[in-house]
Amino acid sequence: MKGFKKAIFFGACTMLVSPAFASSAIDQIVSGSYTSDGGNSTLSDPMSGLLQCVPYARQLSGIQIFGDAHTWWKQAKGRYARGHVPRVGAVMAVRPFHNSHLGHVAMVSKIVDSRTILLSHANWSYPGQIERNVTALDVSPDNDWSEVRIWYGPNQNLGTTHWPVAGFIYNARPGTIPDLGTDRLGQVAASPRIATEAPTTRKRRHSDPIGEIIAGTY
Repeated sequence: MKGFKKAIFFGACTMLVSPAFASSAIDQIVSGSYTSDGGNSTLSDPMSGLLQCVPYARQLSGIQIFGDAHTWWKQAKGRYARGHVPRVGAVMAVRPFHNSHLGHVAMVSKIVDSRTILLSHANWSYPGQIERNVTALDVSPDNDWSEVRIWYGPNQNLGTTHWPVAGFIYNARPGTIPDLGTDRLGQVAASPRIATEAPTTRKRRHSDPIGEIIAGTY
């Protein structure tokens, strides 16, 4: 009788084990429940598990780079095409800044306009969780994507920090994608300055008129 009861108990436990437990951590999180907030889709299930930005960016983009996020830009040299213009499927490499000592990587999921893209990434607003299609705004003075503000879930708005960006890594061989960002920057540098321009009119690093105008619309 005792053996029969044990068999029933173990059989019940086996039935309770979901196939999801046999899948990877990424699969478990990706299959979680998401809610949409003004065009920004954020993971809402806190029990789905934990995930770092690197494995998620690697899985989404197919770019096979390993190691901390701040090493991706250097590692990509000679292995993948790099540039300063966002493209769907590219990985945006964010440099270490303030309390972010390891940097961050996020995949570009949509181009909205010349200063706005949507990102899909992990471990940003919420520890170990995924955010899909969240806004990133270019706030660099020359529109070269060297500084961005990124959607911050707890505030339901763009974060105030201007994050330094190394550039974008494309899932393509080096030299196969022209770096239009570099070309544009060269043209900007070659353009003569207006002689009557007052020094006080130059945009400061944290001057963000575009962000102030459109931040509330996402």
